Amino acid sequence: MDLDESCIVRHFNFYSPLSEEDKALLATLEDSASRVRAGTVLWEERDEAEEFCTLKAGWAFSYRELENGTRQILEIYLPGDIIGLREFAFTQRLAGVQMVEDGEVCFFPHCNLVNIFRQSFTLTSILFAVASRQQILITERLVNLARRNARQKLAHFLLEIYQRLKQTHAHGSDSIRLPMSQEILADLLGLSPVHISRTFTALSEDGLVIRNRHKVTLPDLEALTQEAGFDDRYLIENIRPVLGGQGA
Repeated sequence: MDLDESCIVRHFNFYSPLSEEDKALLATLEDSASRVRAGTVLWEERDEAEEFCTLKAGWAFSYRELENGTRQILEIYLPGDIIGLREFAFTQRLAGVQMVEDGEVCFFPHCNLVNIFRQSFTLTSILFAVASRQQILITERLVNLARRNARQKLAHFLLEIYQRLKQTHAHGSDSIRLPMSQEILADLLGLSPVHISRTFTALSEDGLVIRNRHKVTLPDLEALTQEAGFDDRYLIENIRPVLGGQGA
C-alpha cells in the first residue's frame, strides 16, 4: 500500500509533515474497511459509543432527529475524516451518522486511538487539532444557520467544501463533486428543498455557481466569497508552528 495515497494520511499531512513511521501507524486506522451503501446508518443517537470510524471512501453526515419529526444535519464528513471524536468521553452517541453515498468505513475501538497517543507525539497533536477543527466547523455552521440568508448559506457551504477538498487534492481547479441531494442540503442549511433549488438557480443566473448533477463549478471564486462573506481562516490553519522542531 502506498501510504501517501491513504485518505487519512493526506488529511493529517495537511496539518504537519508525517514521518514514514507515523504514516504507517495512522494507516492502521484504515485497515479492515467495510463497504457500505448510500443511506446506511452507521450508528444512531443514544447507541453505545465504544468505537470510532474512519471514512476511507464516500461522504457521510451526522444528524439529530427533532421532536417534530424533522432532522437537522450537523456535519459533513469527507474521505479521511475520523467520525466520533467528540464522543470519546461519552458512553452514548450524541448524534446519528448516515452515509450520503456508497463508500468504505473502517471501525476501530477507542483503545486503538489510545495506542496512537502512546506512540506518537505528532499524531496526538494532530488529533487534538482535528477535534478542534471539528468544533469550529460546528460553530461556523451555527452562525451560517442563524445569521445568513439563503444565498449566503449555500455559497458559504460550497466554499467550505471546496476548501476542504482542496486540502486533500480531491477536486479540480474550480469544480467540486457534490453528491448531496437537495433534501440533504435543506436539512443542513435549514431551508426547504424547493428553496435550495431556487437558490442554486439564482446563483447560476448571476454566474457564481454552475451545477450539473453532482458536479458544481465555481467560476468566480472571488465574487462568490464576497457574496457569502466567507473567511477561510477556520479551515487553513495548521500546527506546524506548534510542533516546531519536535519532529515525528
